Amino acid sequence: MIDIKILREYPEVVRQSLIHRNLNSDIVDSFLAIDEEWRSLISKLDNLRSLQNKLTKERNIEESKKIKAEIKNLEDVQKELEEKRILILDKIPNIPFEDVLIGKSEEDNKVLREVGEKRQFDFEIKDYLEIAEKLDLIDTKKAAEVSGTRFGYLKNEAVLLEFALVKLAFDTLIKEKFIPVVPPVLIRPEVYRGMGRLAGDQKEERYYLEKDDLYLVGSAEHTLGPLHLNDVFEEKDLPKRYVGFSTCFRREAGSYGKDTKGILRVHQFDKVEMFVFSLPENSENEHKYLLSLQEKLMQSLKLPYRVVEICTGDMGWTDARQFDIETWLPAQINKEGKKGNYRETHSCSNTTDFQARGINARVKRKNGSLEFVHMLNATGFAIGRMLIAIIENYQTKDGKIIVPEVLRDYVGKEIIG
Repeated sequence: MIDIKILREYPEVVRQSLIHRNLNSDIVDSFLAIDEEWRSLISKLDNLRSLQNKLTKERNIEESKKIKAEIKNLEDVQKELEEKRILILDKIPNIPFEDVLIGKSEEDNKVLREVGEKRQFDFEIKDYLEIAEKLDLIDTKKAAEVSGTRFGYLKNEAVLLEFALVKLAFDTLIKEKFIPVVPPVLIRPEVYRGMGRLAGDQKEERYYLEKDDLYLVGSAEHTLGPLHLNDVFEEKDLPKRYVGFSTCFRREAGSYGKDTKGILRVHQFDKVEMFVFSLPENSENEHKYLLSLQEKLMQSLKLPYRVVEICTGDMGWTDARQFDIETWLPAQINKEGKKGNYRETHSCSNTTDFQARGINARVKRKNGSLEFVHMLNATGFAIGRMLIAIIENYQTKDGKIIVPEVLRDYVGKEIIG
């Protein structure tokens, strides 16, 4: 949730933010009008309640009843106005930092650096799915019969690779003092809304269990944040860093016709996620630190990748700054219709106090004052996409897969096939 104080005192900042995100800035004026009416009504209700108390003490029963009835009517109006305020607030994403790259779409994102050498193949490279199906590692055909499109079975060594990746991430991050967590994959609507994950068009991405009034999470991030719902940290206890593993669920709304084959874009996938609670003044350094850990994990796998700065028109709803890592997939078709393309495998976001305000996560300063913490999230490994990267980059001429050296002890073999 955006800071209402900023909306009231610096509406032009919010308007400009919405414009940079390709959103309608007129909602700022709509909010301010309703907010003014709401504040006026709150003041009137306070006065009426004070008057009612006075009349009650004076035993003026008839006048007190009239005031009580008026209060009841105005409380109903207040509730309606409050609902309207929330609906508008749900349409306002986080405000990007002033120096964030301004752009309309992913075309305006900026590549900051490319890391690693792209392997030169002396044979005709194959798509990951062709290799995986021949080795009985991935079965999307049977999954389609059982669950529908955009699902897949991982089998045999693909399963071993998955848990090898999870173990590598956990071993690496626990050494960095991250606390391991397996969080719930179901979340209450009010908590999900507080995390900013039902706002805008995000609700279309979510699976909702109506009978239970619960949502399935789209990332471990979504329930790692509420681990400190309504909590107050001491300054000395921050930063608080977690690494979580969970299955994630997304409808992939708006992606119809894209990546329909295989496991690149699916409804169910597993992911390792980093999550940090930080003092506001330290969150930008924490953001850089998370990105450095993502790069450390990628470099340990010796996979070519690039770091991308995300522009205002493409960044996540809750984000004030976002970086992505895109991994080189040698068999994926690029815009020129040729093999070889970078695809997004990691995101790294500073959500400042946007999510913290929604779940009421605060820090008590040494002077006794309370303020909202900053919250950050970053992908450790999105398992399915990393499997794709490993299969394509480590394929052999005879259709086998070389296991990355760092994973061999976990997997128990050097070659798959």
